[in-house]
Amino acid sequence: MTGKERVLKTLRFEEPDRPPHFEVMFELEKPAFGLEFPDRRIWASCSGAEKVRLVDQCMDIYARIVERYRWDALAVFWPWSDPDGVVAAKKTFGERILIGSIVGGSVWSIESVTDWMQFAIDLADRPEYMHEVAREKSRGALAKIDRLTDAGADFIHIVNDVAFNAGPFISPAQFHELIFPYLAEQVQRVKDRGCIPFVHTDGNIMPILDDYLALGAACFQSVDPMAGMDMAEVKRRCHGKMALMGNVQCSLLQETGPGARERIRESCLYCLEHGAPGGGYIYGTSNTIFPGMPLENYEYMLEVYRDFCARGATGSGAQGLCPRTPAGESLTPRTPR
Repeated sequence: MTGKERVLKTLRFEEPDRPPHFEVMFELEKPAFGLEFPDRRIWASCSGAEKVRLVDQCMDIYARIVERYRWDALAVFWPWSDPDGVVAAKKTFGERILIGSIVGGSVWSIESVTDWMQFAIDLADRPEYMHEVAREKSRGALAKIDRLTDAGADFIHIVNDVAFNAGPFISPAQFHELIFPYLAEQVQRVKDRGCIPFVHTDGNIMPILDDYLALGAACFQSVDPMAGMDMAEVKRRCHGKMALMGNVQCSLLQETGPGARERIRESCLYCLEHGAPGGGYIYGTSNTIFPGMPLENYEYMLEVYRDFCARGATGSGAQGLCPRTPAGESLTPRTPR
């Protein structure tokens, strides 16, 4: 089974040979491979042959990530929201894995607010202005979605942080009025373009989970345990409607010292044991593999995963098989452009 087949199967709420795995971003390329992604600040100003060189530099790192860590999908994060990155990734990996891209800042969200006092005033007194801004954000997102799907993206990951640990950053009623319609419009555009919509937010979205289910997205990523998002409960409410990705606690993956590995293992197994049965779960962290996280902790997270999958093969009740290369299936990526 290829990685792409594995992800598609779990998104249909069927059990693949093992729970699929990938991360939205991996920024430990230097400790892992001694390489670095191009400086993110230069993408806007580069073009032509220089951009081709930089995209190929990214593909070389992605190829190493996918091969070493057996990723089943890739959301091209450098270059960000760029069709050229999607085209290059499709050429590099073909149909072996699911290829996507990321669209952010598409609705009002925590990261889009620079003046909280003014935001609160506008939310109460200038609803027409708030919707005007929301429509403009959505128009930009829809244009990006069109370009990325034209480039061949299999999925689009729409990322907007709309919740803190205590709950949504605005009331559920305000979320339904100001954010839901535009996010739903974007999810529908992805589907209309024959592509698979993923959505992301950190934080506790339990008060607005029904809205997220109503979006029609194929998968929700983060399932933030630091905000009280319990995999067992979220899976119970979402199974058959929206797949889940994540929930391995990122704060634990930053820990070192006595007891750190035991806590990581407990988080990993909780996700797998409650998320994997019945399909509809992609194994991953509750955010990304970000700078400063010890690489050995991510690799230990994958060791726990392999052990879980191997137990499934021996009839322990866990789902899936040990993620080694099956006979006849090469996971060595194609040579980048």
